[in-house]
Amino acid sequence: MIVKICIGSSCHLKGSYDVVEGMKEMLRKYDVEDLIELQASFCFGQCADGVVMRTEEALDGSADVFVRCVNKDNIEEKFLTEIYPRLGLPQP
Repeated sequence: MIVKICIGSSCHLKGSYDVVEGMKEMLRKYDVEDLIELQASFCFGQCADGVVMRTEEALDGSADVFVRCVNKDNIEEKFLTEIYPRLGLPQP
């Protein structure tokens, strides 16, 4: 699965660097580094809801989704509720 994280100017100002680092930590913590490819991306057109991530090619066959309003304080919650389930694995 691919997770794209917006690093456009609005999301950058809202902490996209912290989100990138937080996602790297989530991949290590939940041992899914081989299942999720992180990519940086520019604007998704969702600037009011930044930092925004987009999932693509979910392993459970679900549609691509935007994960909005992500920050360093809620990254684990967003990961466990919006991203991890799309891997088709049992909940940790």
